[in-house]
Amino acid sequence: MNELFRWFTQMEHTKPLALVLLFGAFVGIILYVYSNRRRGARLETYKHIPLDDDADFAAQKKVSSHDE
Repeated sequence: MNELFRWFTQMEHTKPLALVLLFGAFVGIILYVYSNRRRGARLETYKHIPLDDDADFAAQKKVSSHDE
């Protein structure tokens, strides 16, 4: 067990291992997002959320300026 711990503490062993694990996670996320068409379409609509906040703020500001 002690030798296994020493093996993990050496950077030349852990960097490739971390690369493989993180690349696997990246590929898994991409497959999850694009494997279902409905899920992909729903996630595509989320890209407009920041712009919706600006439109709501402008409309609210316009209404409040008319009240004064």
